[in-house]
Amino acid sequence: MTEPVTTQRREFRLPDVGEGLTEADIVTWRVKPGDTVTINQIIVDIETAKAVVELPSPYAGVVAALLVPEGQTVDVGTPIIAVDVPGAAPEPGGPAAAGHGGGGRDHTDPAAIAAEGPRPSSEDLVPPVPPPAERQAVLVGYGVKAGATTRRPRKAPAGISSVADPGVAPPRANGSAGGHPSVLAKPPVRKLARELGVDLGGLAGTGPGGSITRDDVQHAAQTPAAQVAQAPSGLTEERIPIRGVRKHTAAAVAESARRAPHVTEFLQVDVQATVEAVRRLRELPDFAGVRVSPLLLVARALMIAVARHPMINSTWDEDAQEIVVKHYVNLGIAAATERGLIVPTVKGADALGLPALARALADLADTARAGRASPADLSGGTITITNVGVFGVDAGTPIITPPEAAILAFGQIKDAPWVVDGQLAVRKVTTLSLSFDHRIVDGDLGSAVLRDIGAMLHDPAVMLAWG
Repeated sequence: MTEPVTTQRREFRLPDVGEGLTEADIVTWRVKPGDTVTINQIIVDIETAKAVVELPSPYAGVVAALLVPEGQTVDVGTPIIAVDVPGAAPEPGGPAAAGHGGGGRDHTDPAAIAAEGPRPSSEDLVPPVPPPAERQAVLVGYGVKAGATTRRPRKAPAGISSVADPGVAPPRANGSAGGHPSVLAKPPVRKLARELGVDLGGLAGTGPGGSITRDDVQHAAQTPAAQVAQAPSGLTEERIPIRGVRKHTAAAVAESARRAPHVTEFLQVDVQATVEAVRRLRELPDFAGVRVSPLLLVARALMIAVARHPMINSTWDEDAQEIVVKHYVNLGIAAATERGLIVPTVKGADALGLPALARALADLADTARAGRASPADLSGGTITITNVGVFGVDAGTPIITPPEAAILAFGQIKDAPWVVDGQLAVRKVTTLSLSFDHRIVDGDLGSAVLRDIGAMLHDPAVMLAWG
C-alpha cells in the first residue's frame, strides 16, 4: 500500500525586490487556490514605487490561499500566499494543514537549518525539494511584522468582499473592471480599466494577438455608456488613491523642488540640419530595423556636452558636504505611462556608439510602454532628458530628477520663421530648456552646456569635431 505524500504549508512573504522597498501593491494574481505551481512560476504582479514587477513562486506545490486581495498595499515581509508543499518538513511554529507530515525544519531560515544539522535519514525516502533558503537568498524583509498593511484595500465593486478569505481567491464578478483573467491585457492596462470602470470582457483588443491596449480602455471610457456608469447622478468629485509610481514621483519631485534651488534656461535652435541628418541615418545599414528620431542626436549631443563640462553630471552629497562628479553617464529618459511618470535609464550611455545608443533608446521606450521596466532600469541615473515635444509642447521648466544636477527638456520641432544669412526663411526650429541645481551649476556653466547642445543640433558635424 502506497503511503500518502506528506505536505507542509508554506507562506511566501512579500520580498524586497531591490532599492530598499518597504511596501508594494498587489496588482494581479496569476493563480488561485487549488492551482498547482512550480518553482519560479510567475504567481503575482506587484507595483512598487517604481515599476510593476512579476514575482515568481519560491515553492512547488498547491496554492492553499491568497492571503492578500488585489488592490491592497502591504509591507515587505507580509505573507501574501500560502502553498502546500509536498514532502516538506514543517516550519517551527508555522501553520500545518490537516494531515500534513511532521518535522521541525524552518526552510526559510538558513541559520536555523545550519543549527539543526543534517536531515534525518528517513527523509531520504522523500523526493528532494530544493531548499527555499537557497531559492530565497535574494528575498529580504523576512521578520517584518506579518499581516501588516499600510492602507485599506481599494473599494470593491458591489457584491465583492474586500477582505481576503484564507482559503478562497478574491472573487471576480462578471463585468467587474479589470476582471476576466482570460482576456489578453497587461497588468497596467487592467489597472487602468479598474480605475476608469471599464469592463475588459466587453472590449475587442486592437493590440498584438487581440490584446487590449491602453487606447482601447481609454476609448471605451469615453463612450456615453461608460460615462453614465462612471458618473452617477449628482457626482461632482472623484477620489483616486495615491500609490505606486505616482506616490513615488510626487514625493521625489516635491523633495527635489524643496531641496534643490532650480534655475531654468531656454534656447531656441534652428535644427534643420538635425532633421536632415536623422533622415540620412535611417537609410544607413547600421540603423536598419531601429527607430531613429531627433531624440537620438539630442542624447548624443548631451553626452558630448557632459564630457566637455563634467560638473553638469554630478550630485550634491549633503551629509559629506561634497559634490560627487560622475565620470560615466547613466542617461535617464522621462516617460509618461498609464501608471504615471517614470525615468528608465540607459546605463553607460556615454560609452555607446550612435547605432548602439539608438537601439538602447528604442528598447527603453518599448519597455516603458509595456510596463516592464524593472527597479534596476529605473535607478542610478546621472542626468535626464524629457521629450516634451511628443506632446506638442514647445518648452517647459522640468524638475530635476533627484539626486541629479540637471535635466534637459526637448521641445517640439516645428516650422517657424528664421533669419538665415540675412534673409527670412521657414526653418525647423525647437526650444531646449535646461533646469539645473544652482548649488552645483552656476549660470555660466549651465549656459555653456545649453549653448554647446544647441550648436551640435544646429550643425551635427560639430559632434564629430567635439565627440
